[in-house]
Amino acid sequence: MSENGSVDTVDTATETEELLRHPISHQERSAYRPADFNECVDRISSYFDEFAQSAESWRLKNRGYHSEIERLYRYHVPEESSVLEVGCGTGELLASLKPSRGLGIDLSEKMIAQAREKFPKYTFVHSAFEAHEVTNQKFDYIVISDTLSFVYDILALFKALKPYCHSRTRIIINIHSRLWQPVLSFAEVLGLKYRKPVLNWVTTEDVTNLLDLAGFETISTDSRMLLPARIPLLSRFLNSAISPFFPFKFLCLTNWVVARLPADPIKSDAALKPTVTIVCPCRNEAGNIPRIVERLPLLGSHTELIFVEGHSKDDTLAACHKAKADNPHLDISVYQQTGKGKKDAVWLGFQHAKGDILMILDADITVTPEELPAFYEAIASGRAEFVNGCRLVYPMEGKAMRFLNLLANKFFSFTFSALISQNVKDTLCGTKVMLKSDYLRLVAGQSYFGEFDPFGDFDLLFGAAKLSLKIVDLPIRYRARTYGETQISRFRHGWMLLKMCAYGLLRLRMR
Repeated sequence: MSENGSVDTVDTATETEELLRHPISHQERSAYRPADFNECVDRISSYFDEFAQSAESWRLKNRGYHSEIERLYRYHVPEESSVLEVGCGTGELLASLKPSRGLGIDLSEKMIAQAREKFPKYTFVHSAFEAHEVTNQKFDYIVISDTLSFVYDILALFKALKPYCHSRTRIIINIHSRLWQPVLSFAEVLGLKYRKPVLNWVTTEDVTNLLDLAGFETISTDSRMLLPARIPLLSRFLNSAISPFFPFKFLCLTNWVVARLPADPIKSDAALKPTVTIVCPCRNEAGNIPRIVERLPLLGSHTELIFVEGHSKDDTLAACHKAKADNPHLDISVYQQTGKGKKDAVWLGFQHAKGDILMILDADITVTPEELPAFYEAIASGRAEFVNGCRLVYPMEGKAMRFLNLLANKFFSFTFSALISQNVKDTLCGTKVMLKSDYLRLVAGQSYFGEFDPFGDFDLLFGAAKLSLKIVDLPIRYRARTYGETQISRFRHGWMLLKMCAYGLLRLRMR
């Protein structure tokens, strides 16, 4: 397979074309090893054994590309995760991720020998991954970098990944765009890159299709890297600030796919159904508190309701305590936030939450409690790992959202979707749902983004994207407010959100 992360894919090796005419299934291969598969492996293995002698010098020559690949993978893979790399080459990418447990597999014996010598902390195995003996090891992340070009049967390789996956494993793949084939060929002629044989030129669509056939689910796709050479300031600007956006993303060198196994329904430790905590931040919403309790749906095996009051000018705090006293049969808690802003209130509620699933319900009831069962079903079934309410599908009541607010929402959703490589139509809907276990992981890595979001919506969405959670929009019916006044200033908060998008660009793309 390939040396990790090299800018080395190009050329249609005519001598290997015949090897691709008769692909076989994973099941057939388990019964016998066809001659053309063995011949293909032997040729590619011999090629990279020879390349191993000069691999380090070529890596230094293309260090701009390699450092960018490592940076992009470090964004996806937190340190101290368990990582399997297929096609690990001499092990630099795997080592750069600083895993707590790392396994690299490559069919080049000499490159594996170099990897073992350079990085004795990790395990390196000489084998074609499709033929590697399955172990009982599971990994948090499986990395396949610049490798699919040299794989005889990609579908068989993807199927062979399954024994190494647990329910939360993420598979991260990068390939080269065929649009760059002439450029890379010319670079070979000029001696700027090493010529390597290529069995396959695969597209993002090919990869997602083969993953689907192998039983995996694609979470996100992305295109990165406009300039693989290292030019101070310019490389980072083009590769991070420009490449995510139309039309530049279609000109990028590398395409990325993140996938997972389809999730099983979530189960609580205590019961077959998970427990739920609904956090309701409330400020100047006294008239809505009784209606929230009256209309509260009972979800999962147990439902907890937490009111977090934000120093209201009306009787909201008293209304919360009265609702708790009047409904002893319900699990209701009341807290008063010590800080300011919705995020502070939500984080306080999440900190005290006992449920497996965490939900946010704004006290203005513009998204009604009756909508929550659909959110529960989406996440409890495993079809989503982060459920984001979307107000922009169904008709809205009256003046539920003004025209300028609608335009702002569309702008922010476009920008945000480009930043996180998943489609999010309504970034500012207050109703969001996630697992408590994922929230704890998000908080543990919060230093990556820092403190910049007083609302919490961007913090949660950016954090979910950083964890490669499957984000799903759930359309809801947005109602007109019937009590109190909106606490959102269109222009002041709009400017604040614009600054948060810029901050997100710096943290998500340029860090």
